[in-house]
Amino acid sequence: MSEKVIVCFFVLSLMAFNTIANESIATLRGQTSLSNEATPPLMEKVENRDIKRKRNYPMQPPTIPHKINNYQVDLKTNKCLTCHSRKYTEQSQAPMISVTHYMDRDGNFLADVSPRRYFCKQCHVTQTVATPLVDNSFMDIDDILKAERNQR
Repeated sequence: MSEKVIVCFFVLSLMAFNTIANESIATLRGQTSLSNEATPPLMEKVENRDIKRKRNYPMQPPTIPHKINNYQVDLKTNKCLTCHSRKYTEQSQAPMISVTHYMDRDGNFLADVSPRRYFCKQCHVTQTVATPLVDNSFMDIDDILKAERNQR
């Protein structure tokens, strides 16, 4: 086949897929087409209970149990560390960040937080009081094992 035929076939395939996708795939956009801008929903309220949440899997980063509005975290300042760094936890009574945050990529311990662990919101997130956008059938491993034991 010539290159022109291949390119035409490719373009026509994309157009057909786009038409099918616009008509039959359910999305969070609802009925708003891709060519229109949807009105975004209002931001949900952030939980502010300072209660530790259960973690769903090993090594899951803990969620942030309080508001962090206006927390400055940039190259010069990290507001989170004013409570959670090793030297301030006694005064703040906040949990200290994990010792893994004081290690470099080779496992060597550092005197201060590792640059690769400095930007907290890369892994840690606040929780909102919101209805889930999609159904979630996730089951904790402990619940799965308990269900298996009960079936025997």
